[in-house]
Amino acid sequence: MIPLRDNIPSDRTPVVTVGLIGVNVLVYLNQLMLTPRAGVRFIYLYGLIPLEISSGNLLMPHPVPLYATLLTSMFVHGGLFHLGGNMLYLWIFGDNVEDRMGRLKFLAFYLLSGLAAAAAQIWADPASKIPMIGASGAISGVLGAYLFLFPYARVLTLIPLGFFYRIMEIPALVVLGFWIVVQVLNGVMTLGVQVGGVAWLAHVGGFVAGIVMVIPFTGWRMRLPWRGDQLL
Repeated sequence: MIPLRDNIPSDRTPVVTVGLIGVNVLVYLNQLMLTPRAGVRFIYLYGLIPLEISSGNLLMPHPVPLYATLLTSMFVHGGLFHLGGNMLYLWIFGDNVEDRMGRLKFLAFYLLSGLAAAAAQIWADPASKIPMIGASGAISGVLGAYLFLFPYARVLTLIPLGFFYRIMEIPALVVLGFWIVVQVLNGVMTLGVQVGGVAWLAHVGGFVAGIVMVIPFTGWRMRLPWRGDQLL
């Protein structure tokens, strides 16, 4: 299922969401200007390598402090589809979470979700030398918060059916519930296996962190979004 948009309007401009998308796009454009070899080196320099964090030993010198890669890795992507998919989810679901939390709290929430995602992946495979990159861990936290706050929001979703597809509105509870089930199942199947690709358990860690942090970050102000006329 590929979400296209939701039906909850924002009360104010999602400055932080747009800013995060802008930073991610700018970093990727910088990557595109590098040679293939320099591009791979860029990923190793600014990506998060679990073995380095868990052991404290560098595999190569970094231009930033070792633990700063916990943050820099959130803004590095491995390709256009990697970037585009992450930014699509952030654009659709980030504005409403930012609206509820406020801009500064949302930025802190986003970064802490990314750190929680990194911690989950390091815990799952502390000896891995494969760089972990991408905003998906932090965005997973946003998805967890959105699911908690707006479970009955309607999400316009593209559903591939072999050579055909269907577009329909589905409750966020179904869209994001299906998403996290896929992450958990794949995470369990790849636990302890050192392969490149998707950091499934990072997604799970970020998602769980988002649900855990959402109430304190919204100031314990809970509304019942499914009772709003705009969601009918």
